[in-house]
Amino acid sequence: MTRTSTLSTSVSPGARRRLQLSPKFTDALLGAAGLLAVMAALELATVAGLLPERTFPRISSDLRQLAELAGGGELWTAVGHTLQGWAISFGLAVVIAVLLGMAIGSSTVLHAATTAVIEFLRPIPSVALIPLVVLVLGTGLQSKIFLATFAAAWPVLIATIYGMKDVEPVALETARSFRARPHDRLLSVVLPSAVPYIATGLRVASTTALILCVTAELVIGAPGLGQAITVAQAGGQYELMYALIIATGLLGVLLNLVFVAIEKRLLRWHPSQRAQEVVQ
Repeated sequence: MTRTSTLSTSVSPGARRRLQLSPKFTDALLGAAGLLAVMAALELATVAGLLPERTFPRISSDLRQLAELAGGGELWTAVGHTLQGWAISFGLAVVIAVLLGMAIGSSTVLHAATTAVIEFLRPIPSVALIPLVVLVLGTGLQSKIFLATFAAAWPVLIATIYGMKDVEPVALETARSFRARPHDRLLSVVLPSAVPYIATGLRVASTTALILCVTAELVIGAPGLGQAITVAQAGGQYELMYALIIATGLLGVLLNLVFVAIEKRLLRWHPSQRAQEVVQ
């Protein structure tokens, strides 16, 4: 027996699990190091005068401002308004897009009839609809929800359609040979094949909905982080403005991490997740 095999057999299962987690820990360290390097570069650029400190304050000052904001209620009120619009628009986008995607993906006739409409509407930027939406719905929560829902629905819709169509033919024919009812085929064969596609669409749609909520707040003045950023910029409070921008970015990162964790949890049975576990 070689020395390597002797060592591998002498390692306890708990130690093996800890060793298997080391690549994740290494990735986290590299990510933190990269972030710190970027922040240090921006700090040095401001100190050296490469960036105007009046309109681009030092990162350290922005972070101190963010820490002060976190101790008060104004930041969390703005975050609450943004998350309210995000949650409503994301929920509407998921319900509408998944149902439509399942219907279109399971019907060849409906897919052919809607392809031209989808390809015409999908490239339209939600921002281009702002004048129309303001005229019809005003500048409140309804406009923000409509714009974010319109933008977030497309990733889920396209992912659902492709997921419904990318079904293993052998599995589908096997279900038919056993005379499984259409409802059973949908639940046991088609949907398990489409779920990984839908999960990816949901993760993309989550970020898209947040972007459009903040954009609507910036442009039309709906309450939230975007409105707070606009007010700070108009008042020349640049440290506050950048602190709010950092808070928005952190919110996006947090939402993405939540959806990645949910995706890994719900799709532990899928080969892609098992492959990641083996690599890690």
